[in-house]
Amino acid sequence: MGSIGFIIKTAFRDSRKDIGKLLMFMASIVLGIAALVAINSFNYNLVSDVDKQAATLLGADIVISDNKPIPNQLQVIADSLPGERSSQTQLFSMAYLPNSDETQFVSIKALEGGFPFYGILKADPQSASETFRNTQTALVDEGMMIQYNLNVGDPIKLGQATFQIAGKLQSAFGSAGIGGAFAPSIYIAKDNLAKTDLIKPGSVVDYEFYYKITDEVDPDEWKKVNRKQFRDESVRIETIADRKEDLNEAFAGLNNFLNLIALVSLLLGCIGVASSVMIYVKNKVSSIAVFRCLGMRGNQAFSIYFIQILVLGIVGVAVGAVLGSLIQMYLPVLFKDFLPYEVEMALSPRAMIEGSVVGLIITTLFALGPLLGVRDISPLQTLRISEDGNISRWSFLKVLVYLAILASIFLFLWRLTTSWKDGAVMTGGLVVAFLILVGVSKLIVWSVRKFFPRGWSYVFRQGLSNLYRPNNQTQTLILSIGLGTAVLTMLFIIQGLLLQNVSSMEAGNQPNTILYGIEKEQKIALAEMTKSYDMPVIQQVPIVTMNLAGWKGRTKKDWLSDTTRTASRWAINREARVSFRDTLTNDETLVEGTFTGSVAPGDSIFISLADNWSRAMDVEIGDELVWNVQGAMITTYVGSIREIEFNSMNTRFFVLFPNGVLEQAPQFQVLVTKSPDTETTAKYRRDVVKAFPNVSVIDLGSILSALNDILTKVSYVIKFMAGFSILTGLIVLIASLLLSKFQRVKESVLLRTIGASRKQIFMINATEYTVLGSLSAATGILISLVASYFFATRTLELEFSIQWLPILGVFLFVVALTVFIGLLNSREVINKSPLEVLRREVG
Repeated sequence: MGSIGFIIKTAFRDSRKDIGKLLMFMASIVLGIAALVAINSFNYNLVSDVDKQAATLLGADIVISDNKPIPNQLQVIADSLPGERSSQTQLFSMAYLPNSDETQFVSIKALEGGFPFYGILKADPQSASETFRNTQTALVDEGMMIQYNLNVGDPIKLGQATFQIAGKLQSAFGSAGIGGAFAPSIYIAKDNLAKTDLIKPGSVVDYEFYYKITDEVDPDEWKKVNRKQFRDESVRIETIADRKEDLNEAFAGLNNFLNLIALVSLLLGCIGVASSVMIYVKNKVSSIAVFRCLGMRGNQAFSIYFIQILVLGIVGVAVGAVLGSLIQMYLPVLFKDFLPYEVEMALSPRAMIEGSVVGLIITTLFALGPLLGVRDISPLQTLRISEDGNISRWSFLKVLVYLAILASIFLFLWRLTTSWKDGAVMTGGLVVAFLILVGVSKLIVWSVRKFFPRGWSYVFRQGLSNLYRPNNQTQTLILSIGLGTAVLTMLFIIQGLLLQNVSSMEAGNQPNTILYGIEKEQKIALAEMTKSYDMPVIQQVPIVTMNLAGWKGRTKKDWLSDTTRTASRWAINREARVSFRDTLTNDETLVEGTFTGSVAPGDSIFISLADNWSRAMDVEIGDELVWNVQGAMITTYVGSIREIEFNSMNTRFFVLFPNGVLEQAPQFQVLVTKSPDTETTAKYRRDVVKAFPNVSVIDLGSILSALNDILTKVSYVIKFMAGFSILTGLIVLIASLLLSKFQRVKESVLLRTIGASRKQIFMINATEYTVLGSLSAATGILISLVASYFFATRTLELEFSIQWLPILGVFLFVVALTVFIGLLNSREVINKSPLEVLRREVG
């Protein structure tokens, strides 16, 4: 009886009768493994393609860029690089379409030279990618051409110059397709940029220089040598290695999120494994006791059932790995709007092996917990009424198994995040979540027993008592369905908050149209034109650009070379766009000092700073700041600090000057208004662009609509991935209910035997499963509400509110599904005689 061959044969023979129950065990782990393998396969293919595509995405060996002309001394250093050179000037402006009399906010890319040096500008016809460089023609974003029904050869006006469309731009170089939702790209030759007369004070312009260098210079070494000089002037240097690193970091965040979804799916599956094994072993107590009576040792009985679980676990992991490999083929389609290039998918043996090993280890450990109780079942159990035996008793080995489960989860998260601290925090968070769910389930069981409604009818009392009877499913369902419900509900809440926040930007008297780049002499005419459309001039403010030259008695150069400084580099190097006025707006709150609205000639100049910028600069009331206002040095002092409300669409400034200082400085104007509807916006924008080609009109309504579309896409992606968790939780629900069917059948048959009607049995089961489903869904929703509140208020800094309709839908769905599956278990008892049912179940 002790041979391995005998144990294997016994394991096989014993499993034949309950193969259906064991298949439900296997189903619990398939989805978790599938999610893990699919996501890791996608990630490995993504990383592989990054190495192949990085040069193509950058287009050059070195890219030097800034939002202002690069200083001469740095330009000389850059131009000394051996090899080919190209440049691009990019700005945002308005495009006018004469054929349709419409306008569009666009990103104009004025290109000079042979860029890209790696890869190509995809165009239709492809010859247009070269034609526009030497003629007064343009490559226009394909989506924009479709939207406005444009054709090759049609005219398009940019500023004061009219271009002929040479071809459709099928992808702006090196950018993801989602960027075109805000400002479609248009390529023109740099020689034609001056004809547009668009670059004026206030224009949003980026200057980029591309270098393809010879083998004698290493790009990364050159950057290392020159980085400090360029960085001190806020000039950016990027190499192919940087682009690889940036892409890998960006994709690492995506991959970490996806892997967390996979881990939740896997853990839910493991809960299903543990509950399935627990119920399966409970149903086998009498059989195990018989084996013990025949002389089998406890370890041998354990081996029989461990072999059954291990074999099915291996099969489940294999099926999950194959399914995951198939699913990963769909992921590039799912993420196509968020990827800067087309990812080539291939089977990843590494992902399949890793997913299978991780999945098999974790599922086996979860199965071992309840399975170890087999060793403690006594031969006397053949005579005892209880079916539980000692399988739920704690032991030293069980403690070791649960510690091993924690260790395996921690190691997985450590490898995922590459930080043991982050792995520990996330593991701790999962433990806390599970403890909360277990605590809630135990509280519910205790509450039902303590405050049992003895005055209720027999049917309802019988249904409620099933919540704490042997083989009850309260804890299993609240753990699995509660966690799945929490994930789904939190997604609905956060999505609703984001979409509601976007919608609120257009509500009430909030501005929805902003005009910038207005020259001083155009100010009055534009205000009159705005009023002629019955649109209010909500704000019309001047803006002066300047740079910080020094503060606290030291120059900017001195501070940048000081390694002990506390000021942030972004705040030091930021080109300041400041305004001047004599009052604060409703969006500003004075938190320190005294606001000075005007200054007389010769008096000290006291400025007002935003609180976040003053913290970044580490300056206080009374500190000196010296500004370079386009060549003129102005000394100022911190007079007040303001807190700015960023939820409104009005203009806001980190630095605010008083009246009497900047009135004669070179400046441009910004006008903020509100259009009543899209038709008025289109007419107004068209007339503005015709009369003032240099003025850009930003339609916040269309941008908010694009944001809405993006959020919808993101939400779809998240829900698709979270679907693994939800579906796994549902499988756990089905498995746990079906595996406990025999216990419920015996109870229902006994009730039928002593005279209970079919309707009463139906109502008893419906009561039990309604309460179970309601408690599971309610617990998950409560957890999601708490988690969503902290995530929304602390991380997203949104005002927390709830849309109850989707949450109610989730609740009703979970309850209905639980009741439906539970009542399926009772249909034989209700429709057939008690003796027939018992023969089928026992036989």
